[in-house]
Amino acid sequence: MYRITIVNADVFKVSTFFFNFTQSANFSRYKRDLCRQYKVATVDNIPILSHSRCQDCRQFEKGVSNQSVTNESIEPQNQVTTAVDQVFVELRRAIVEGDVAQGSKISEPELAKRYGVSRATLRDALNRLEACNLVERKANVGCRVVALTPERLIEVYQVRAALEGLACRLAAQNMSDEEIANIKALLNKHLNEQRVKEGESYYQEAGDLDFHYRIIKGSKNEHLFNLLIHDLYQLIRMYRVQMGMTGPRVSKAFDEHLAIINAIENRDGELAEMLMKRHISYSMNNIENKFNAAQ
Repeated sequence: MYRITIVNADVFKVSTFFFNFTQSANFSRYKRDLCRQYKVATVDNIPILSHSRCQDCRQFEKGVSNQSVTNESIEPQNQVTTAVDQVFVELRRAIVEGDVAQGSKISEPELAKRYGVSRATLRDALNRLEACNLVERKANVGCRVVALTPERLIEVYQVRAALEGLACRLAAQNMSDEEIANIKALLNKHLNEQRVKEGESYYQEAGDLDFHYRIIKGSKNEHLFNLLIHDLYQLIRMYRVQMGMTGPRVSKAFDEHLAIINAIENRDGELAEMLMKRHISYSMNNIENKFNAAQ
């Protein structure tokens, strides 16, 4: 039994797989399955980051070592080079997507065993998760995953609306025509690959496959980027993924994205800012309604 951890450089998503490699043919078939799952043309787009050492693994590693992923293509907070990085990225994904329940108590011994790391390594990863507002420590309580509450939603989304509105205003000034065209192409991809118009789902992967991330990046303001991406992005994404990416509003949200990028393309920063603030306000109201319905 071999353990392989991979990261798809396009979506910054780390996943762990377990597989019995009895012969090269099995390993080749498994690689093809990974390509289909992650929607990439070749296995070269899936760099191996850590794995057990066997002949097939070494051959696979040699085959992907020439892939053209640069440091610039992966944001620093998504790079995986150490055991701490690996646990941080995997646990962050699990929290954001709800695999680790919001508000749940974190058992360090259990998680250390699950990820096969020391308690010290796990604590370093938890410190980083605390810095991006996904876990919190309380005296005499210990470490817990943050709870998604209406009160926290309002506070975070008020800040989000102000900062992302500013990001839109700056993006209208600073984004190149090519960057704008790429965002439009991304929205077309979202529309073609998901049931957006049917109002069923509008799931956006993190990083460059996320419309909001692209706009923030396009503001070309490093301090604004740090505030939104390093401090708030994952907590905001936690609300979006678990409560905001399904239901009737998704088709309206998509249309609002189109209106925002059109305003940016027309270099109307004032309109783009207003549309983004309104879009985030509608999103907040939608999630608030879900909270109320659950009570």
